[in-house]
Amino acid sequence: MASALLTFTDRGIYCPAGDFYIDPWRPVPRALITHGHSDHARPGHGRYLSTDTAAPVIRHRLGNITLETIAFGTVRDMNGVRVSFHPAGHVPGSAQIRVEHRGEVWVVSGDYKIEPDGLSEPFEPLACHAFITECTFGLPVFKWQPQAQIATGLNAWWASNAAAGRATILGAYALGKAQRLLSLLNPEIGPILTHGAVESTNAVLRAQGLRLPDTRPVTPALNPKDHPGALILAPPSALGTPWARRFGPASDGFASGWMALRGVRRRRAADRGFVMSDHADWHGLNTAIRATGAERVFVTHGYTSIFRRWLADQGYDAQIVQTAWEGESLDATEAAE
Repeated sequence: MASALLTFTDRGIYCPAGDFYIDPWRPVPRALITHGHSDHARPGHGRYLSTDTAAPVIRHRLGNITLETIAFGTVRDMNGVRVSFHPAGHVPGSAQIRVEHRGEVWVVSGDYKIEPDGLSEPFEPLACHAFITECTFGLPVFKWQPQAQIATGLNAWWASNAAAGRATILGAYALGKAQRLLSLLNPEIGPILTHGAVESTNAVLRAQGLRLPDTRPVTPALNPKDHPGALILAPPSALGTPWARRFGPASDGFASGWMALRGVRRRRAADRGFVMSDHADWHGLNTAIRATGAERVFVTHGYTSIFRRWLADQGYDAQIVQTAWEGESLDATEAAE
């Protein structure tokens, strides 16, 4: 599968005219990175380019890399190809990448959501001829609740646990979802404790000016008895481990778009599941695609077969692109990153 502008290779999406890759999963000389999640920002590339607001997290996770930055909306010429980064609304600093050459425009979405969350730069619709879109939640069953409604349920659950003398342990990605949840919590209910992976990411984002409630990192010296009624925010991989059991009687919760599926909620064996995602739901995917005006749509990482057929039925030239991107996993290992 190829185009005069972008091609799909075993290393990632490649622009021959500009000689760069977008979110490649194997080492390449020049990589344009949409955001800092580990399936999109990987080690081993020669040179990196990301938004200036995504760069601190990428450096935090990848260490000493050669990383250039670019502001949203600024056009960079790469061998005659015009490249610009535009808000994706996924996590702070996340971008769609617009590629233009000889009048042809392609947009690579990265991961995105169209609902503003108050933390990430709001999603910007981009007109293009071809759109490469994720479809992590590309089924009609996935329909997200308004954030205010999630906040009400979340704080009521926490308050109930605190009144009963139980700790509240909430699992969420260390980058993006953890900060969204923090922004929804009512600190008057009790103290907020954080796993080291969450707190280190908080520190990077706070240094960029992101406003979050006060938190206290969980260290070996911390005594849970000194923090009655606490909510503990941790990566999903920490739930059910000795690290979590140190807090004694507790109610576990998990925040994910996958909580929309009953079978998934049962398998997670959590006391509460909150339907919440940093990816677009069914409505969001369709809204974003329509806004591009694109005739060609390439779908990747998600319900690709079903979503491709749906788009074809709507009149799009729709195809599937195989990538190593993962979308939203139920067994994220963000604690190790």
